[in-house]
Amino acid sequence: MSDIRTDTVRTESIRTDVIPTDAVPTGTVPTDTVRTEAVCTEAVRTEIVGGTLVVTIDRPRVRNAVNAEVALGIAAAVDRLESDPGLRVGVLTGAGGTFCAGMDLKAAARGEQVTVPGKGFAGLAEAPMTKPLIAAVEGHALGGGFELALACDLVVAAEGARFALPEVRRGLIAAGGGVVRLPRRVPYHLAMELLLTGRTVTAERARELGVVNRLTPDGGALPAALELAEEIAANAPLALAAVKRTIRLSDGAPEPEAFAVQAAEAGALLRSADFAEGVRAFTEKRTPQWSGR
Repeated sequence: MSDIRTDTVRTESIRTDVIPTDAVPTGTVPTDTVRTEAVCTEAVRTEIVGGTLVVTIDRPRVRNAVNAEVALGIAAAVDRLESDPGLRVGVLTGAGGTFCAGMDLKAAARGEQVTVPGKGFAGLAEAPMTKPLIAAVEGHALGGGFELALACDLVVAAEGARFALPEVRRGLIAAGGGVVRLPRRVPYHLAMELLLTGRTVTAERARELGVVNRLTPDGGALPAALELAEEIAANAPLALAAVKRTIRLSDGAPEPEAFAVQAAEAGALLRSADFAEGVRAFTEKRTPQWSGR
């Protein structure tokens, strides 16, 4: 794996009415044969690696705590991921060896809003996304940081990562999606143990619970997440979106309703150009060329 090659990085602006752009970011990502583009803000960096949008919370001095600028930056990145047909997958990570320590309490005390209308906490917790999002977790994912990871579809974590929802220790609940999502990710009694005690768990324990998909050595979460993103991005974009919609719309529904949702999504895919291309590519023994239609 090599550092970003600055001679192949192009900077462009996004949402300059919300957050100013800055310089090209640096970091270590696998770019051996992948052209990259980059967009930066002061608190959130976005970078394109192949068909993946890498979103980096960049406030390492406060362990990437979420303030208003972070919330708006992530919200802008979500909009970009959803609107750009060339982007297939997103990866969310943090700078400086940590993921996110949750809400910036000092910023909140100043009256800063850390929620975005229609997208919730940090511009992500309630965002109705159609494209897969992977969390690449190093260091701490605490409180709202853990909730950001839970808002993602997959989680890759370094062995030294730690997860916790400690809100009850401060007289609160994990209202950025933790109370809602954790019991849907792990068995009820195990979710309640974490939510009622506020206990911190290791990345290994999080994997045992089913929260983490893959463990990596420290420093390896982002490269591993990008490899997983590349594998996902090779598949048909309409099918990826259909998987997410089916799971979301059928969650908690009676089985007949869930199957009806599944049938509607499958029926639409059967009529798509991508399905026809997938069949042709299989018979011709070649890589499919998806059109998203």
